[in-house]
Formats: sequence, structure tokens, C-alpha cells
Amino acid sequence: MMELLVGAGGWLYFQVPGLKPLVAYSRAFNFVEVNSTFYKIPDLEVAELWRKMVSDDFVFSVRCHRDVTHKYMLRPVEEALDALERMVEVCEVLNARYLVLQTPATLGFDAEEISSARNLLESVNLKRARLVWEIRKKPGKPVPKCVTALMQDLDIIHCMDISKEAPLVQSDTVYTRVFGKGQRNIYQFSDEELAEIDSKIMSVNPRVAAVSFHNVRMYKDAARFRIYKETGKFPSVTGVEGKQSLRKVLMEDARFPATREELLKTQGWKVIDLVGDKRVHASALLVRLPSETFRSVEEVLAKLSLTSFY
Repeated sequence: MMELLVGAGGWLYFQVPGLKPLVAYSRAFNFVEVNSTFYKIPDLEVAELWRKMVSDDFVFSVRCHRDVTHKYMLRPVEEALDALERMVEVCEVLNARYLVLQTPATLGFDAEEISSARNLLESVNLKRARLVWEIRKKPGKPVPKCVTALMQDLDIIHCMDISKEAPLVQSDTVYTRVFGKGQRNIYQFSDEELAEIDSKIMSVNPRVAAVSFHNVRMYKDAARFRIYKETGKFPSVTGVEGKQSLRKVLMEDARFPATREELLKTQGWKVIDLVGDKRVHASALLVRLPSETFRSVEEVLAKLSLTSFY
């Protein structure tokens, strides 16, 4: 059976009264991608505390510090090698299964750059961790074959957003960081989109699937995805249906007066419970509003007819 790891990019915002965020997070999920290590390499004592807060079977993944990927561009210089070895030490303390490289779109991957990357990555003993590589690239520009060849040679897992693309190299592991379709990660996945992510993962038939959510509703979406995989059904998003569900999400942060276009932009990405097991993005209802300015949530609801959705 496939091992499924589901979580999010960090635990800082997972707040439960009376519990430390990581402790609370680890009771809801079995996997986390540590994003803070991209910006600062933690002291080993801090990593030891993290490891002690979770159960033995909890899985850490660690993002490699940006000095390796962005400052030194995977060149085998002493500073990059030192930073990479320090990241391996952090992985050892955490018993982290994955070390994630994220390279910028400015990395061109000519012959010299590929040779440098190979020399750097081959020079480090990763011990128990496996390398995962997220290759940022300019829109419309494919990843060169020499890069995928390097990944295959070194058994590196390709990290991608499986909701948008497929893995470039064959592996026993699917590792995906999912962000959604909104700008600046402002997005919530619908049931259909989460089911599509699952379908794409299963089509690869991996031994392990690691799914890390990175959108603004990452904890809720990760939980919904986990429950779906366990039960075959998606849970309610708001606990109420129809106009009451729309009211609940608008009351979170909608500002008035607001036009239909403004509401679509700021609220349309959210998911609401329409009726029964049917959930839609709020945009499916907000687009039905007339093109005028609204002064309150109640005025928005008064203008909507949901008859055709039932």
C-alpha cells in the first residue's frame, strides 16, 4: 500500500489553546515541510526540541537554505558545501526523510552549471535524507533534459505542484508542494480539485506520496484531503449550507461598500457548502450578482437566488 504523508508548509500558524503549535500540528498531521530553514539554519539544539515534540513516526522534510541554491547557485564552493553539510546535520537531528532544494528561475542550467551542481551534490553524504528538487523556471520554458538526467543519476525526487504539472523523473516517491490558482497563494481548493490531485498521484502509483499544502487555507485543505483519503468523503467546510455558508465566509473579512468585481477578487477564491455534499467556490455565487455596489453582507445575500443550484 502507498504511504501517504499529508501536511503543510510549517506549523507556526496552527494555533490550539494550551498546546505548542508543533505539538498541536503533529496531532492533526503526520508530515511537515519546514520552510523556516530556507531563511535561517536552526541551531541543532532547536532541531532537537522539535524532534522531541512529535511522535517517532512523524515525518519532517527540510527546505535547504537559500545560500546553497540562490546565493551560490549550486556551485561547489566552500561556503555552499558548508551550508549544505549543516543542512544535513539538521536533517540528521530531525530524522528528516527529505531535504528540498528550490532553485530560482535565474539558474540557466548550461553545461558549466550542470557540472557544478553535480560536483556539489555528489560531494555531500546525505546520510538518511533524500534530495528533492523543485526547479523554478520562467513561464513556457521547459526544464532541460540535462537537468532531469542529473536527477535520475543521483536519484533525486522531482518536486512540483501536481495540480499543475506532472513529475519529470520516475521515482518511487511523489513529492508535491501545492499552492492553488490564486495570486500570492490566496486560494482554497474545492473538493473536485482535491480529488483531482489524488487522482494524479494515484496514476503515478508511487510507494510514497508526500503532499505539502502552501496556500492560505493550507491547514484546512490538508485536513480535508486527509479525511477524504481516510473515508472517501469530504467534510463540510463551514458547517452550514447555501446563503448561510456564503454569509459565514463573507463575515470573515469582507469590506463594504464593495462592488461585485471587488467581492469576486477578495472572496471568490473561498469554498462554501452549497447543499449536501456539493461545495463550490464562492465565485460561483458572487458572479450572479448585478454589477453594482453593495453596502453589507445582507444586501449581497438579498440579491442572490440559489434556485438553479439545488
